[in-house]
This record gives sequence, C-alpha cells and structure tokens, in this order.
Amino acid sequence: MRDKGEFLFTSESVSEGHPDKVADRISDTVVDAYLGLDPFARVACETLVTTNRIVLAGETRGPAISAEHLTELARSAVKDIGYDQPGFSWRNADVSVYLHAQSADIAVGVDAAGNKDEGAGDQGIMFGYACSETEDLMPAPIYYSHLILRQISELRRAGDSRAAGLQPDAKSQVTLKYIDGKPVGATSVVVSIQHDEGILQSAIRDQLRPIIKAALPEGWMPPEEELYTNPTGNFVIGGPDGDTGLTGRKIIVDTYGGSCPHGGGAFSGKDPTKVDRSAAYVSRYLAKNVVASGLAERCTLQLSYAIGVSQPLSLYVDLHGTGKDVDEVRLASTLRELVNLTPRGIREHLQLNRPIYVPTSAFGHFGRTPDPTLGSFTWEKTDLVDALKTAFGR
Repeated sequence: MRDKGEFLFTSESVSEGHPDKVADRISDTVVDAYLGLDPFARVACETLVTTNRIVLAGETRGPAISAEHLTELARSAVKDIGYDQPGFSWRNADVSVYLHAQSADIAVGVDAAGNKDEGAGDQGIMFGYACSETEDLMPAPIYYSHLILRQISELRRAGDSRAAGLQPDAKSQVTLKYIDGKPVGATSVVVSIQHDEGILQSAIRDQLRPIIKAALPEGWMPPEEELYTNPTGNFVIGGPDGDTGLTGRKIIVDTYGGSCPHGGGAFSGKDPTKVDRSAAYVSRYLAKNVVASGLAERCTLQLSYAIGVSQPLSLYVDLHGTGKDVDEVRLASTLRELVNLTPRGIREHLQLNRPIYVPTSAFGHFGRTPDPTLGSFTWEKTDLVDALKTAFGR
C-alpha cells in the first residue's frame, strides 16, 4: 500500500457461519482434538461442507480418534456456530470421515533424527505484516471489516434483540479513503447477512446501521447511499446449504485483507509443524514487535523454507521507507538472533503445541488479543520490544 497521495483501499471479512469458515472451524476442531491428546500429533485435515453433508479428509499421526468421535466433534462445532436449519443442521447432517495415516515420506523429512533437527513440513514462503493504523497494529480496512462482523456475532449469540432474525452466515466489506498513507474515513461499507424468512430488508438495514456506526471511528460512517446491506435483496438460504464450503479458501480474510503479499498457504486444519501456519504466525509476531518498538510505522516480513530443512532459507524485511534510519539487513539479522526460526524453535517460543486453534478459525488469525486462559494468539505479544529498542539504541 502506497504512502503518498489520495486513494481508496478495500478489505473484506466473513463470519463464522460462512461456509468456508464452517469448514475451517471443523478442521481446527480436529487439530485441537489431536493436540489435546498428544502435543506432538501431526494433523492435516481438510473439510468440505454442503447441504446437510460434512466430509473430513486428510492425514494424521498420533493418538487414535474414532470416526464416531470425530463425527460428534464436527456436529458440536456446527451447533456452536448456530446452524439448525432445514438445509444444514448439526443434528442430522451426514458426516463422512476419510482421515488416514500421514505419509512416511513426509514424516521422514520432518522428524528429528540423530544430529538432524526437525525439518519444515513443507516448502513455502510466509509473510507477516504490521502497521500503525490501528491499536492492534493491523491494516484498518480488515480490522473494521472483522469488527463489524464480530459485533453482530456477539449480539446474535447473546440473543440480543438488536440481532433478532439474523443467522450465522455473513460477509462485510469496508472501503477506506487514505490521504498520504493514513486512513481518514469510510467511503462505503457492505454487509450481507443471512436472515429469517419474511423480514423486510429495510428492517435489516435499520438493525445493521447502528452496529456498523459503533464499530467505526467517530465520523467515519459512509454516506447513506454508500451503505449496502443485503444488496441482492434477500438472503434466506445461506451457509453450506447456499454454497459449498472448503477449508483454507479465505486466506486473505485470515491475514491482512490484501494489504501485504500472501505466500499462498492456508492455516486451518494444520498442526504447527506445518510452516504454512507456524511460520506465518512468527512472521506476524516479528513484524508486530518491530512496529510496536517504534522502529517503523509499517513492516512486511518474509520467511522461506524447504521441506525437511530446519533453518529458514531467507528472512526479508521491508519497512516501506518508514524505518527511521533502521538498516533492514541488520534488523533481519537481529530478529534471527532474538528468535530461533526453526520449526521447533517457533513452536517452543510461541507455545504452539497446544489445542489453541479453534478461536483462530473466524475473524482473522491476526490482530487478536492474546488469551491468557487458552494460551492462544501468543504471536500477538510484544515481548521483543525492549530487546529491539536496546539493539537499535532507542
């Protein structure tokens, strides 16, 4: 994202009831089930959801969990989201389980042996990003897109009358105006949400308007004609009954809303030996600490790995000209000294070998407050700030 002139930038979010997010939730429920029994279990679980059908597929290594128990876990996840509709219900959806043993060829590359440390679970590139646009050091468009849907979800789950008749499937999209790299207000907001039959669209608009206004900063509400609520005019058939959902199809929603590059790998359904997930988390952790320390206003960080190789092949840092005389090559070297960036080092530093992943499956993996009870979102901590300030004399 440039830092000169005037421009518009848009990001979207989807709710926990969006079909793809239902699939992510079920896949992360499976990951947590295995890690809860064995912190070193291996899981790669893909989920497909459609009209009254749930399909789990992938590979695992570790404790034996029966197909019957996995079926109940999937139903429980759907129940918690709130689906008990004729076309998709936790009660009677058909659940098929096709999980099998992890490939021995993958396992031999990842496992530690002799003097060899654990290797990366796959090759790939991962990006992390942070900026000073919001208090959580996230890009403002995705931050407010998430916030609108989180607030609707909280009202719906609480049975609040302000969300009466609204169902779990929803999408938001926020377009912000930037002047010289700083967001100054929303030019348009789109919210589409599944609803009960018979509710007037004007009533849904009246429900959503105050929620949207409360989520945005004072004075940021777009003109009335640029507030789009259910623009198709009706949204009764939704969730997996309206559209098939698959694990890992909302990777831009899960990350930074398009404000920085994405390596291509999805997160949900994968245990932390998969660097698609763990290295993306540590990349955000490092970038956030750089911005939180005041060394820069924006930071993009890239890591790369080869399957079976423990050390990253590269660490690239871009401060986008906001680095306040910070040498980016030296910064990259300093970050490697502060954190062991092998797969094992990342997992131990961020305490990732725990059943902490269900909360990540909706409303983004980044920009969330660390939960001391669950131990989740540890990658949002800013505990490297003092060390970075000392290293650069700040």
